[in-house]
Amino acid sequence: MNNTFIEGVDPDGLKDINAIKCMICYLIKSVNEPLTKRLINDILQDDYSLANYFEVNQAISELLKSGVVHMDIVDGEEVLTIDEKTTATTAYFEKSLPRTVREKAINCAVRLLTRSRRERENEIIVEKLDKGYNVTFTLYDVDTEFMKLTIYVSDMLQVEAVKENFLNDPTKLYSGIISSLTV
Repeated sequence: MNNTFIEGVDPDGLKDINAIKCMICYLIKSVNEPLTKRLINDILQDDYSLANYFEVNQAISELLKSGVVHMDIVDGEEVLTIDEKTTATTAYFEKSLPRTVREKAINCAVRLLTRSRRERENEIIVEKLDKGYNVTFTLYDVDTEFMKLTIYVSDMLQVEAVKENFLNDPTKLYSGIISSLTV
């Protein structure tokens, strides 16, 4: 085995190209949202380093070339899909993947998809001032604007911190403000 392609992979991670292919199909089958190549890479390399970046991309290319995985366009983005035959085959082979690896991948996928949805559904505007920044958070539910809040922060480090914390749980901010104002 060439260590170049397992560099940075967690000891529990996937080091075999066939296991990585199986994991990719498992993710596509198990997650109920479209997955882009980038998102699959992020899932497999996020906190747990489940697979090497180059191996993941090679596996995706081979799956596409063989027709096991298909590229479709959803909401203007290229996403990977599988057909019913591949779904059934994946259900058989997914048991060969360690349970902990499957759980870590699915948990990461849910977290990243939730974060992506929050980024799409909410708005953050950063306005540079002479000294510092105004950061405006707008929280939406479908077409209803629930909250618009502008705060002042002194530097870009704080801008990034407040953006990150808002996107981690926008409803927590809204609930906290409502609770503070109504109790």
